[in-house]
Amino acid sequence: MSQILIVEDEGIIRSALRRLLERNGFKVSEAGTVAEARQQLAAQTFDLIISDLRLPGESGTELISQETPVLIMTSYASLRSAVDAMKLGAVDYIAKPFDHDEMLSAVNHILSQHRRTKESQATAEDQPTASPAVGLAGMIGDSDVMQAVFRQIRKIAPYDSRVLILGESGTGKELVARALHALSPRRDAPLISVNCAAIPETLIESELFGHEKGAFTGANASRNGLVEAADGGSLFLDEIGELPLEAQARLLRVLQEGEIRRLGSVESRRVDVRLIAATHRDIRTLVDQGRFRLDLYYRLNVVELELPCLSERGEDVLMIADHLLTNICQRLGKPQARFSKSARNALLSYSWPGNVRELENRVERAVLLCDDTLLHAEDLDLPQPSHATRRASFAPSATTTALPTQVENPISTSSDHDPAHLPVDDLSLEDYFVRFVRENQDHLSETELAKKLGISRKCLWERRQRLGIPRRKTATSR
Repeated sequence: MSQILIVEDEGIIRSALRRLLERNGFKVSEAGTVAEARQQLAAQTFDLIISDLRLPGESGTELISQETPVLIMTSYASLRSAVDAMKLGAVDYIAKPFDHDEMLSAVNHILSQHRRTKESQATAEDQPTASPAVGLAGMIGDSDVMQAVFRQIRKIAPYDSRVLILGESGTGKELVARALHALSPRRDAPLISVNCAAIPETLIESELFGHEKGAFTGANASRNGLVEAADGGSLFLDEIGELPLEAQARLLRVLQEGEIRRLGSVESRRVDVRLIAATHRDIRTLVDQGRFRLDLYYRLNVVELELPCLSERGEDVLMIADHLLTNICQRLGKPQARFSKSARNALLSYSWPGNVRELENRVERAVLLCDDTLLHAEDLDLPQPSHATRRASFAPSATTTALPTQVENPISTSSDHDPAHLPVDDLSLEDYFVRFVRENQDHLSETELAKKLGISRKCLWERRQRLGIPRRKTATSR
């Protein structure tokens, strides 16, 4: 059971957050100041600290250390203060008020990442020669099918045997080729990657095998081919099923004799390359159709390595999505985002016909278009009706086509759950938001309300719609 320390000077927030975490299986301790938190930390070890940014006396950032991850909360919604906290070493930040899904998603994500980091460090210390289960040469996957692929790569990488990689587009065939090269004795020599489908048929032979000056119109100087450039290293021919028959015959000679002849030359040159090929096509069908040489197929197919599609990899989808999300946010200069529970369910339910490449595109689109750092199912824009709602608990009926922000939450509006009738100590974080808005909307404008809550006017409007809190006329006129 994970141990969490909450550092928050507001008793309502602290007790509500404690109940939320304890209901979800966490062991929780509380502190109202940094000094109290230090006493707790001296007495026991915690897996996570959730601390308010602004505390009486010292700031919550004073608790940041390398040993225990710190999630910073702020009701001031200052992006600058949040970014500063991240620079000091906080693993993430979250703006108050936040709902249950948002907080639980952040906590589970941080604990999962921290646990994997500790496990990787322990593995590295205990078995320095062992390869990690996750992250082999840039690849991510903990499913049984991917672990089988990793085992195959480790077995065949040290040898010069030719490998034919099969798999749908977007499954990571080039990553496998890089792993085979990186784990081989040729790792210090070049890996030359060639997409056979991207080179015009009239230029493919010149690109692969080179040419002499005057070999054809426009050949104003001699030029090495890509096969020659890979001498001593590895040559990766992606989409080899698109290679023209003439080029196939010349490639066969490279494999049989270990030599090439530039276009326009009468001399052959020796080359030492390890060939790795890949295709998403059915090579046997191409052979039957006369579009691929049978002798070349047998030369290439010493070891056949087939990659599973993303839909067959189970929860690898979430691991890859988290990795992509982190990289995309860093590349775009965006605050670190995370997936909500509904988004994670959508990621697991979708079939991913475009595999990892489609997943990357969906995640990048969501980061670009979402105004929040919590990505929901609808932000991914997956083409399945069941993924169109933000959260299942707030979803409209199956026949309703309205957006989730236009639907009143029947739970929040029911009289037996009206926050106005609940004791202060029994308020959840969502109830706290509802009560605060209802008690203050008569004398505060929307801008002032949003500022007090630490959110934008747009976010305030969306939460009003979702939680069924209409604006009163007195507040509207302000």
